[in-house]
Amino acid sequence: MQIISWNIQCGRGVDGRVDLGRIAAVIKDMGDADVICLQEVSRLNPDLDGGLGHDQLDEIAAYFAGYHPVFGAAIDRIHTTTGCRWQFGNAVLTKLPVRQIFCHQLPQPEAGNVIKHMPRQATEVVIEQADIPVRVMTTHLEFHSMRQRVAQMMRLRELFSDVVSHQEYQLDAAEDDPYFATPRPTASILCGDFNAIPDDEDYQALIKPLADGAHQYHDAWRLLHGDKAHTPTCGIFDHLQWPQGAHCRDYFFVSGDIAAKVEKIEVQDRTNASDHQPVALTIDFEPAKT
Repeated sequence: MQIISWNIQCGRGVDGRVDLGRIAAVIKDMGDADVICLQEVSRLNPDLDGGLGHDQLDEIAAYFAGYHPVFGAAIDRIHTTTGCRWQFGNAVLTKLPVRQIFCHQLPQPEAGNVIKHMPRQATEVVIEQADIPVRVMTTHLEFHSMRQRVAQMMRLRELFSDVVSHQEYQLDAAEDDPYFATPRPTASILCGDFNAIPDDEDYQALIKPLADGAHQYHDAWRLLHGDKAHTPTCGIFDHLQWPQGAHCRDYFFVSGDIAAKVEKIEVQDRTNASDHQPVALTIDFEPAKT
């Protein structure tokens, strides 16, 4: 199972050109992904896509026939010029069977000083890989406020804790009844642009064990590479937005019950089609041979 995560900056490359075809070509060149998770996807806002005002979910989905597109809006407003409802958020495209979809608005507490900030969201899709249900969640956390990022990390932990606490729920209900216990497994993959630097307060807030002591998120990079520095995921080509240079803000985190299945994590560091680099995670869900 291969998953690709990428903050596509509404398709705007470091050269200033908005080109979702270029984005799709890079993704396809990385391999036959089962799941594609995208952050900074714009729908019907010409101010974000170079004046086009396209529905970028529909546009990117057209490049991936056979994939089911899912969108979670962090922002959903009426555009003051066009009068159209525009959205901005996170998308998941998957060719694996989809069992459930959840959209989670993340907390936006008072930021601590007068700074700009915006609503943030996480999109969760429960898919099946080799008949094994897996939660895949993608998100994009606040950039300007550490206080808000920590609160958002804590909410992601709370969502995981809720899933753990509901594992014994087995109400006798028809399968299409809203009370039916559709599988929402503890096996979880969380990815996206976290705007967190490795080992900072916000990063640490996410990876601490849950209250039950038995579950936690693990940084997939660290599972494979230990203390070796993360490969940079932004600032490689765009030195205007990232004057500090190349560094990592984009991650895959996995739950402990699939940590041993993580096989490979790679950053595609050659494209300048966005200010961030795409990251690919490979997980082996095949049963162990005896």
